Amino acid sequence: MTNKPDGHNTPDSSTAQSEMPLIEHLLELRNRLLKMVLAVVICFAAIYPFANELYLLLSEPLRELLPVGQMMIATDITSPFFAPLKLALVLAVFAAIPVILYQLWSFVAPGLYAHEKRLAFPLLFTSVILFYLGAAFAYFVVFPLVFGFFTAIGPEGIVELPDITSYLNFVLKMFFAFGVAFEIPIATILLVLTGATTPADLAAKRPYIVVACFVIGMLLTPPDIISQTLLAVPMWLLFELGIIFSKLAVRKTDDTDTGEATDE
Repeated sequence: MTNKPDGHNTPDSSTAQSEMPLIEHLLELRNRLLKMVLAVVICFAAIYPFANELYLLLSEPLRELLPVGQMMIATDITSPFFAPLKLALVLAVFAAIPVILYQLWSFVAPGLYAHEKRLAFPLLFTSVILFYLGAAFAYFVVFPLVFGFFTAIGPEGIVELPDITSYLNFVLKMFFAFGVAFEIPIATILLVLTGATTPADLAAKRPYIVVACFVIGMLLTPPDIISQTLLAVPMWLLFELGIIFSKLAVRKTDDTDTGEATDE
């Protein structure tokens, strides 16, 4: 007579099989995260030797507007070291965004349907481009106008000596605000594709969206009408662009579903 093993000491085979995929997913997620971190570290190692030059380039829109003989200052003894270091780290993350998003895409792609993959990758790629365009718009268009406004309205007799850390925090905030604002078309398309709304409903809410754009511009930018308008107007135009592309995306999805139904 063969003794059966104790059920309390024998692991349930179905439980073990159900846990294995979870463990594999966690291991894959860990590997993906390590690759993201490695990409940031490599970019940082390549950028940091030029951190001081990059800070000078970043501060050029303000420095060239300062009166002759005036310059930026460091009010903290550690600022000359940490300000370029922080800039290099942020730029490393910006530079590694394509790799980061690719790793995220590779992790979630196996769980997507074929028609979702056809839409997800173009949206992912476009979101990266739009974020970079938002940051470039802030640097080349917004900064010269905003800094020109600030340096021109100061009281007479006041010497302007901007702090390098305060300036860096300000421009990074502006980069992030405009980068996120330029993602509005992607957010609009995703809302429509998920069924949360329709292009017609979004178009009907246009007056509220315009007001919301100016409120967001007021909250994310300095308290001047120029920078608020320069953020609010592109947000509104990008919203209109998102409605147009969401209509095309819905039409393409309907055509795909019709074709698959015909094949079946």
